[in-house]
Amino acid sequence: MREFDFELALCAHLEREGRLVSRQLGGAVHGRRVLDTVVVKPGPEFDERAAITPERLPTAAIESNVGPGRARYWKDAFDCHPDRAERAVELAAERGFFERERRGGRTYVRQTTRYPDWFDGIVAIENKPDLGRPGDLESQLRTDVSLALADRVVLATASYVTGAHLNRIPEEVGVWRFDPDSGTIDVRREATPLPTDDAGVELLEEGPVRTDVRIVDSVEKARARRKLAERAYGKGWRSFDYPTCERCSPDSDGIPYCQWKGRAVRESDDCGPDCGGYEAADPPAVDGDSLRAERTPWRADPDGRRRRQSGLDRFG
Repeated sequence: MREFDFELALCAHLEREGRLVSRQLGGAVHGRRVLDTVVVKPGPEFDERAAITPERLPTAAIESNVGPGRARYWKDAFDCHPDRAERAVELAAERGFFERERRGGRTYVRQTTRYPDWFDGIVAIENKPDLGRPGDLESQLRTDVSLALADRVVLATASYVTGAHLNRIPEEVGVWRFDPDSGTIDVRREATPLPTDDAGVELLEEGPVRTDVRIVDSVEKARARRKLAERAYGKGWRSFDYPTCERCSPDSDGIPYCQWKGRAVRESDDCGPDCGGYEAADPPAVDGDSLRAERTPWRADPDGRRRRQSGLDRFG
């Protein structure tokens, strides 16, 4: 089974269990690492986060000195490049986290609500349906464990898992054998909780005679975890384009299933005029947001926290 098909099937299964799922997210602080699947566990103030916006909140806005009290001149509230700060203000206002007002030709901002403590754990899943073709699996998992950006790291596979397989990967990594056809997970090894509150070691580059690493302190890690959780919240897992083909028939999970190939297809790789079964058509209409909202606590259309009576956000 191809990794793309396997990954979508696993995401759909986890979402049907009510979990917040995303895919293909950056999982590094200073290096390069893309996490196949990310599961975020809601925390005590999740409802407060869900009430703000269904989209990602910009990191610079969250980390700014803008609060829910007195409005501040926006340039005095950010410790970053002015262009990044201005973009963060725009996004935060569009998404209902900031509200703005004009005073003497200047823009002042305040939070509509304080940023909540909304997530209570992150699980990073590496998808490798065929363990006979491991690629850089061992190095990737060692990086995830030593950095400890996620609370738990899991390897998901469709292969039969042997003792030799288990011995080749870090013992902290959990192992799931997932059957996409039956939608069942056989937990071959439980994942060990990782020290996310401590400093981590990030593998940057590994060569035959030299390995470059960098220490990531607890503050950096906390920021990266919050950024990862926000990206997962805003992106979800249906971030792919649907094929413009008559033969694409998405299933009940919104997975782009191709009748011609008899499997899920990635629009960018598998579909187009070069395919023998291609029949040009408009892409299928799939309401992924509704599916996500039905199955998880994520809200597609929250009321927001903007104080309508305040008269803010007026520009003249």
